[in-house]
Amino acid sequence: MSHDRQVYLLDPLKLPPETIAVTFAKTSRSPQSFRQIAAELTEARSAEFNEKWVVGYGHSSVAEHAVLHLAVENISRLAVETLQSNRLASYTEKSTRYQTWEPDAFYIPSEFAQTDLEKRYVQVCRQLFSMYQTCMDRSFAFLEDHESPNANESKALREHRLRSQAVDACRFLLPASALANVGMTINARALEHAIGKMLSHPLAEVQQIGMEIKTAATSSVPTLLKYAQEIPYMQKVSACFASPTLSPQSPVSDWCELVHYDHDGLDKVLAAALYREQKNGYAQCMEWVRSLSSSDRQNLLRSLLPDVDAHTIPARELEALTFTFDLTIDQGAYYEVKRHRMMTQTPQHLTANLGYATPRLITDAGVQPEYDSAMQAARACYHQLAQVHPQAAAYIVPNGFNRRLLLTLNLRSAMHFIRLRSASNAHFSVRRVAQRMAEQLSTVFPELEPFPGRNVTESALTVECNFFSSTCS
Repeated sequence: MSHDRQVYLLDPLKLPPETIAVTFAKTSRSPQSFRQIAAELTEARSAEFNEKWVVGYGHSSVAEHAVLHLAVENISRLAVETLQSNRLASYTEKSTRYQTWEPDAFYIPSEFAQTDLEKRYVQVCRQLFSMYQTCMDRSFAFLEDHESPNANESKALREHRLRSQAVDACRFLLPASALANVGMTINARALEHAIGKMLSHPLAEVQQIGMEIKTAATSSVPTLLKYAQEIPYMQKVSACFASPTLSPQSPVSDWCELVHYDHDGLDKVLAAALYREQKNGYAQCMEWVRSLSSSDRQNLLRSLLPDVDAHTIPARELEALTFTFDLTIDQGAYYEVKRHRMMTQTPQHLTANLGYATPRLITDAGVQPEYDSAMQAARACYHQLAQVHPQAAAYIVPNGFNRRLLLTLNLRSAMHFIRLRSASNAHFSVRRVAQRMAEQLSTVFPELEPFPGRNVTESALTVECNFFSSTCS
């Protein structure tokens, strides 16, 4: 047997996902090469192996080698939230920043089927989509009249730039019922759990999507998804914590509150980095870090926190420092934040109870009265729908309405999030969030000022002043 190093692909066009998974699994007990193992497998033998070891004995890690690419089309953006709540998956979806919506591109939930509420729901959806187009036209016309061309900017490039600005403002009107397409890449182990979450969800649409994904994926991985099913545990937990009746609380005055952090977190980071390179225990490393002078400590920290560019991944030891934010942000901003799935995100249900934001362009273009009318119609409709089905009522809630989100993340994730989402090309809603988080972290940890990777040309306040007329109407 040759001992020369080899690196090659197992071609998913030639081998089924379950066969690839078994090929990798067998290497733990077989001296053969991957090519030899794969050549001896059939779909039937792969299924038999998975039935015994993955299903029977619970060796679920084998299923991680079976990777699927799923195309999911024309589902509501409310359903997309559940689909994208899986940490170990990759997604690309129809963007509210780079595409516009047709006037009938919204989901009608079966929870209100053939009732007067359905008629009212459809009426308000149409009003929101109609106002979305009206605001697009008038915002673009306003920008054409008031925005000067950039140097050497062609007519086509200027039109694209102005239309992008209009879309960024008008997307606040799009309701959670707006239809989207999502491409998902996920391994079979994670997909089994994802399907279970969808089958356990209170919305009929999400349950149906879960069944349709299971049916589509089973043709490729019939054994590994055999027992993907409803998860009673999730429903029990939800019911248990929904039952206490807490006193109603008005929206907090501070929309971004750092509610918890490790006061000695930077010491933990430095001690962990030291631990990696030394031969001492963690307690000794921590003691040494705490004995450092301020300048020596800062020099060590500076070496660990370089100016992070788009291609540099910070050291893993930065994960030793964690903190938690309590946010009240518009749904559009939440939609950007939720893509950062390495964080621990706990969103409250989407409602129309916390007010809505108004982009400054909507006001400047002279369409705020019509905008307010549409948003207030959505709020009134939400309250009517919520009396019948509180979760399904969220379909009518536009992107501009505020939502509470508890966010726990480590320093490494924060550096990535703030670098990416404070950048000038990020949407202004999430730029405000990233800037405020960076400011609060720099306040409690002055050593992080300016926060690594932060766009220092703006602040949370300047973003708010330049791009919002109101953040809570």
